Amino acid sequence: MARIRIPSTIIILFVMVQTGFLLFMYARYSSFMPQSEEKPSQVHILILSSWRSGSSFVGQLFSQHPSVFYLMEPAWHVWVTMYQNSAKVLHMAVRDLVRSVFLCDMSVFDAYMPWKRNLSDLFQWAVSRALCSAPACDSFQRTDITSEMACKTLCGRYPFSKVEEACKTYRHVVIKEVRFFDLKVLYPLLTDPSLNLKIIHLVRDPRAVVKSREQSVKALARDNGIVLSTNGTKVEDSKYKVMQEICRSHVQIYETATLKPPNFLKDRYLMIRFEDLVRDPLSEISEMYKFADLSLTPTLKSWIYNITHGQGPGKKKEAFKITSRDAVSVSQAWRNVLSFQKIKKIQEVCKGAINMLGYQLVDSEEEQRDLSLDLVLPRRQNQFSWSSFNPKH
Repeated sequence: MARIRIPSTIIILFVMVQTGFLLFMYARYSSFMPQSEEKPSQVHILILSSWRSGSSFVGQLFSQHPSVFYLMEPAWHVWVTMYQNSAKVLHMAVRDLVRSVFLCDMSVFDAYMPWKRNLSDLFQWAVSRALCSAPACDSFQRTDITSEMACKTLCGRYPFSKVEEACKTYRHVVIKEVRFFDLKVLYPLLTDPSLNLKIIHLVRDPRAVVKSREQSVKALARDNGIVLSTNGTKVEDSKYKVMQEICRSHVQIYETATLKPPNFLKDRYLMIRFEDLVRDPLSEISEMYKFADLSLTPTLKSWIYNITHGQGPGKKKEAFKITSRDAVSVSQAWRNVLSFQKIKKIQEVCKGAINMLGYQLVDSEEEQRDLSLDLVLPRRQNQFSWSSFNPKH
């Protein structure tokens, strides 16, 4: 039987043509497939701070934006339910809850609120404009500036299912939390392909934080116990042990984000000082909005001016409320209120944070009371820049 001999060059040519055709078909087919590297449609922003640092105010700067779904400290429910544990032990539960909220999966609250519930069962729900306007509540429009009191009056009886329904209709999901003490705990969220997470790290002069905390001693006692691992015993922190942990956490977060950070943190971390924010609100807010891919509206500009240019320093009963105040005066109030003996103790336990975050120590009561002496150093001397970071080193 005669054999047909096919030259090897023809075989090679045939294989090349076949391979090219297969590659063409694969490329065409894959163009219709979802790309795993594409960012999720939503932007996720975590405002990372500590108690009495101005974070409720910063949260409102995002909450009042018509493109933002905002929740204030949803992890409060974790700490209230599991208060006999330490903050470190609760980190994972808090992280899992935050992830679920970012993904608009509110079934995570079933573990902490097992009863049939309304919007009003969610911690600080009324400070969220998104929960005071459609589709969560029919009383306000998305473009309205809402007030906590009006929202509580009109929207509290709407069903809890409205939280998830509303969340899914927004382009940005923003959460404010004070219950993370280690940035590395958030690495699984930063590397999660289902999230597009950015972190705004808000800090404040520890001396001003202490002054503000003294207005809310009883309200903070349970949280203090969790920070200090007291198995559920409340603590008033007269020896500044909680402040020491808070200062240590700010140093850890800032160092982790700026000293040889992992590549996945690139362009996803922004540190903001409360003092800079109240001195030049529009500039700092514009920077935060640019970082979060948002833009200022004329309504927001007007509201921001009014909220930062009130007449007084704020009353003790308003410690947890966002009211119109003289923001610059508020940021400096500690210099006239606290004794120098307290200042010395605070500076002792928080010296590293005060230096690293760009604040000036005072060596005498005269320096403390002299308001012409600026204790907030120029931020640019202390701010990390990604342009100067080389991940190969």
